[in-house]
Amino acid sequence: MNILIVEDDLVQMKLAHVVLSYAGYNVSKARGVKEAWETLQTNRPTLILLDLSLPGIDGFALARMIRNDRNVCQIPIIAITSYPDRYTRFEALKAGCSAYMVKPIDTRFLSKAIEDTKRDFKMRHQKNLIDLHFETEF
Repeated sequence: MNILIVEDDLVQMKLAHVVLSYAGYNVSKARGVKEAWETLQTNRPTLILLDLSLPGIDGFALARMIRNDRNVCQIPIIAITSYPDRYTRFEALKAGCSAYMVKPIDTRFLSKAIEDTKRDFKMRHQKNLIDLHFETEF
């Protein structure tokens, strides 16, 4: 599985990279929206870990960009933020994030969160395809 980490904090990025690499994931890194978007066009990840508080264009905007691009809209996104409040969680999910984690990331649960998010996203996608099939059939 290929994971793209979009994080401007070098310590958080390094931590996630080490943990995920050790767990057997292939990891790409981007420090901002422009670099992340370029990576998405050339090296399609299986999942994205996305910091919501990026300099310039924030992670919310990147999540919306991803969801609006038919070439990459099917990639699950886990939002990562320092803000544990309900409003931020709601806005992240509204922007298209599939899951939400609060910093500092608990590395003991990171791999499980990734697997759960990937599975849940795939199940929702399959349900949408089934619903679409029934809508067009009847």
